[in-house]
Amino acid sequence: MSEITLSGIIDHTLLKADARKEDIVKLAEEAKAYKFASVCVNPAWVATAHEVLKDTPEVKVCTVIGFPLGSSTTETKAFETTNAIANGAGEVDMVINIGALKDGNNELVKRDIAAVVDAARGKALTKVIIETCLLTEEEKVRACKLSVEAGADFVKTSTGFSTGGATKEDIALMRATVGPNVGVKASGGVRSAEDAHVMVQAGASRIGTSGGVAIAMGETSQSNY
Repeated sequence: MSEITLSGIIDHTLLKADARKEDIVKLAEEAKAYKFASVCVNPAWVATAHEVLKDTPEVKVCTVIGFPLGSSTTETKAFETTNAIANGAGEVDMVINIGALKDGNNELVKRDIAAVVDAARGKALTKVIIETCLLTEEEKVRACKLSVEAGADFVKTSTGFSTGGATKEDIALMRATVGPNVGVKASGGVRSAEDAHVMVQAGASRIGTSGGVAIAMGETSQSNY
């Protein structure tokens, strides 16, 4: 896969708490220039990104739900999704209730995901962040299966704000679990085209990174996300 093709599967990401309007505008302009799949921003910046990208429908506005801990209530996540879509989001990346997964409360985890899927249905793609660095292999598999059962479009490795990011082993496991018809997003620690190629070869169909420009230019980003 060439760097040009890589650009088309990158979610160009800026989720730092101190991001300012000028940073979000720059992010969106870069996404237009490099034809990234989306920009991924915090909910407060969705409307700003949407305004910059309104004449570039091929570049979506992605946002995060229940981020970064996943510990918001189901009702809050559903409202956050509805609000984000109203502000222009075309993709939403929600964090699962990690504690509930570890408790074996599959019903709550699935209901949590389904509430976001239902709120986004017909309006936005849904990606489910399972935070692989905090899970056992069995929990990773169970989280992926629950995401598929709830109707999610993608499963995603990481928030980039916990103890680790994407690994090729996790991507391969996730792809094997969800099969060929559900997307797999690698995020956290993808800093170069070489990193991105490794993830794609392992089964990733989307890359979340703040280093999209560096990757597109064949360079290595210094960012951890």
